[in-house]
Amino acid sequence: MKNIIKLLLTIVIFYYLFQRVDFYTLFDLLTNSHPGWVLVALIMQLTSTFIAAFRWFQISQLLVFRENFLFYVRSYFKGSFFNQLLPSSIGGDAVRILDLTHKKYDKKEAFYGVFVDRVVGLVGLLALNLIASILFFGTFNKDFSLLIIGISSSSILGFTVLFHLHRLTFLEKYKFLNLFVRLANRLNTLYSSKQLLIKHIAISIIVHLFSVLTMYSLSLSLNIGLSFQTMLIAVPPVFLLTIVPISLAGWGIREGAMVGIFMLVGADQTKVLTMSILYGLLLIVSALPGSYFWIKSKQVT
Repeated sequence: MKNIIKLLLTIVIFYYLFQRVDFYTLFDLLTNSHPGWVLVALIMQLTSTFIAAFRWFQISQLLVFRENFLFYVRSYFKGSFFNQLLPSSIGGDAVRILDLTHKKYDKKEAFYGVFVDRVVGLVGLLALNLIASILFFGTFNKDFSLLIIGISSSSILGFTVLFHLHRLTFLEKYKFLNLFVRLANRLNTLYSSKQLLIKHIAISIIVHLFSVLTMYSLSLSLNIGLSFQTMLIAVPPVFLLTIVPISLAGWGIREGAMVGIFMLVGADQTKVLTMSILYGLLLIVSALPGSYFWIKSKQVT
């Protein structure tokens, strides 16, 4: 039922978007996009996935996990495959947790490992967006720029608060808040050295930088005429919105957000929508190695 609702929402958003653009022009743009830049975009996206797997590997080595780097690469690609291609209730993070439990690790430890990786990745995305919005202030109108800076900085502040929740021991009395206290304890144990935390956040920034480069390469393939600094500011909020699981693999939400944000700098709606659709197709292609790893793991078990 949940997936049917997601599908309906995705269809409704696309129906609305297609009312605003010329479908035939969009199709023409898709089929005539520059293959060289599309290939560069694919390489950028694959690089982003490899670096993200490396971040998870680095984090996991601080916990109880002792798998080699290739295990995390395979698992990350499998997670991407489930996220992009299979409309199931098992998301990519659940797949990664299952991969660890199949190695006989405790479920709670597996959850913490994936959770920390997710949180550090999110902080990296927020940090990239905050830095870009400050450095290139004025690229977008003042109100939008201040909104992005406000959301990014307050979210990073929220992570800082989470990091210190373990000091508020009275919160352990409340069932819901107790979870956050335990997470805070785990984060502080894991990152007793703040330099290590900064290192992992820096890796996350690089991960998302390559994702932005993916989108920028696609914009060049369509000759949209958007600067890289514009992409640095506009793309991270789109990624944040697609994290919310209300559509199928972010389809529709991503396209609507792209069109809405880039309209602020006068970008052609049809070209922006084409870029977003091309990015979605590229994500599917880049996730295909995960299908191979998943099939191989099934054969082993």
